[in-house]
Amino acid sequence: MPDANDMDLVREYATANSEPAFETLVRRHISLVHSVALRQAGNPVQAEEITQAVFLILARKAARLRPDTVLAGWLHETARFASASFLRGESRRHRREQEAYVQSKLQETTADRAWEQLAPLLDEAIGQLGKADRNAVVLRFFQNKSAREIAVALNVHESAAQKRLNRAVEKLRAWFLKRGVAVSTDALSGALLIHSVPGAPAHLAASVVAASAKGSAISSSTLTLIKGALKIMAWTKTKTAIVAGITILLATGTTTVIVETRSGPDISGTWQGTLELPGAGIQRGESPKTRLVFAIVKQNGNYQASGVNIDQGKNSTLDKFSYRHGSIHAEVTEAQIAFDGTVNAAGTVISGAYKEGKYSARLNFARTDNPPAFPEPLSDADFAPRADSVLQGYWKGAIRTDTGPLAVAVKISEPSTGTFRADFHCPPGDANRQPASVEYDGGVVKVITMAGYGMFQGSLRNGNTELAGDWIQGGNRSPTTFTRQMN
Repeated sequence: MPDANDMDLVREYATANSEPAFETLVRRHISLVHSVALRQAGNPVQAEEITQAVFLILARKAARLRPDTVLAGWLHETARFASASFLRGESRRHRREQEAYVQSKLQETTADRAWEQLAPLLDEAIGQLGKADRNAVVLRFFQNKSAREIAVALNVHESAAQKRLNRAVEKLRAWFLKRGVAVSTDALSGALLIHSVPGAPAHLAASVVAASAKGSAISSSTLTLIKGALKIMAWTKTKTAIVAGITILLATGTTTVIVETRSGPDISGTWQGTLELPGAGIQRGESPKTRLVFAIVKQNGNYQASGVNIDQGKNSTLDKFSYRHGSIHAEVTEAQIAFDGTVNAAGTVISGAYKEGKYSARLNFARTDNPPAFPEPLSDADFAPRADSVLQGYWKGAIRTDTGPLAVAVKISEPSTGTFRADFHCPPGDANRQPASVEYDGGVVKVITMAGYGMFQGSLRNGNTELAGDWIQGGNRSPTTFTRQMN
């Protein structure tokens, strides 16, 4: 039985209610289904429930599957639908924060870095492929099948299967690129081969078999998942038939047009993204970045939003915010800031473009239940000079630039010995306040802006009334002196 092909096992289960046949199918494909559920739900417990729901659906639909069905592809689609059903439910508000997918670490491999960006979008991307392309991708990267085995499954020549696979991977790469994730086909293929199907928990197969084949009691939440997934599956078939009908009508010259409109998934909640800023960072070749958080609420059917620039310490009042048919538009008119993006079908990721004046950059947001705290600005009492602190106070200085000196200031607070908070200002006003960290060791003082624009490194002199040193930005050093204001 372990050597039997998938559809033979499906038929055996459908006609004879064979528990061994079903158990073989579960153990053969459970890691594939669980990996999709885990990527979408972001929570191991919920991923297990989604996995169970998928195999319950398989048990119900086994008799109706076509003989030429590629079961791995069918299970991937069903897992996406079941995950979407879960994410549209009330429990969506309580799932764990998804990892921000545009971050990477220098010490990781190319495939690892690519995977951090790809994982939150992967299953939606595969879902956009045609059936044959989707089956080829799932068989190769989720089932580790060779080109020859893919050819047998798709009933084509081996060369045709390889060409289809190559085209499908290129379609995925292009889809990711439109959403701000630039990855080569080699890096994409490598990431999929290494990461796409981590092993499912050891206990999960037994519990799935028990629930699906042995008729064990099913929880109400799992039943809700199943009903939701089946509705999505039915709608997908209906939508496909509508599109096919439109194609026929257009081909025959008729003027009848059918238009599908959707409001898109609910976007209420908190969203976090990381924006790459223009200019050089502290180290040469490094771009500064800042974290942005959107808080979106729905009142009387309308959405309202506010924004926070965490690392620069700014609240943003959005003059305009609209959400129609899955597309978002937001503006801060006075600052010439605009964002246009789209929400994925599961309502978990917003992908789009940020514009500020002439500068533009890709910007993606992921849902979060635990956004970083917005740092309140220091009050006058926080940085009032104290005899027992050589750094606490208000320091004014100027950074030498090609166009002349740039006036800056640093407010430093030392709430407990050796522990500091700071606000870095680029006057006039507090509009350009950036939270900063302070390090003080052996007379050397470092003030590092949180958004990575630059840092000051120097030492105290003249009776602790001056900080003299360099402003470091983009690998360049500019002599800078801060003077402590005594009132």
